[in-house]
Amino acid sequence: MHNNVVSGVFNSFVKKEISCMRFNFRGVGKSTGNPTIGKGELSDVKACIDHLTRDLHFDRVFICGYSYGAAIGCSAISHSEKIIGYCAISFPWDFMGLKYKELSQSKKPKLFIQGNRDNLAIYENFENHYNFYLEPKQYRIIKGADHFYIGFTQEVAKEAYNFYRSIIE
Repeated sequence: MHNNVVSGVFNSFVKKEISCMRFNFRGVGKSTGNPTIGKGELSDVKACIDHLTRDLHFDRVFICGYSYGAAIGCSAISHSEKIIGYCAISFPWDFMGLKYKELSQSKKPKLFIQGNRDNLAIYENFENHYNFYLEPKQYRIIKGADHFYIGFTQEVAKEAYNFYRSIIE
């Protein structure tokens, strides 16, 4: 939750007075529980979406996830009609397998952000994975960035914010 990418995007949105929620998956940081390799984590994302839409009455939800959080979070795209789209930062397709790629498929707007030096969400495989997705979709390649985006956090946050603005206007 407090890594540079998640914090950078979160802080960028908050500074622009956009309501945001961020959380650690079960068993990470001070979160209780044990990791479940996806199933429980996906239900956690859906519970957060339900809380935002049912309990707090948000009319729309935009999902933004980084790495494992991109695979799990973006896989909840079809959970609610109130989800307007997502931004996946370094989606680790090769590591996560086909299930999360298929679950994140949607006709809702999608942005994929990828560093061209990423060796975890393997850059060389990016185009193949990206081509799997239905329109509308976009991508941004951050030149010089590896998986951790050190020195590129503001650029990532700017791309995520600009995409969010483009789909709500």
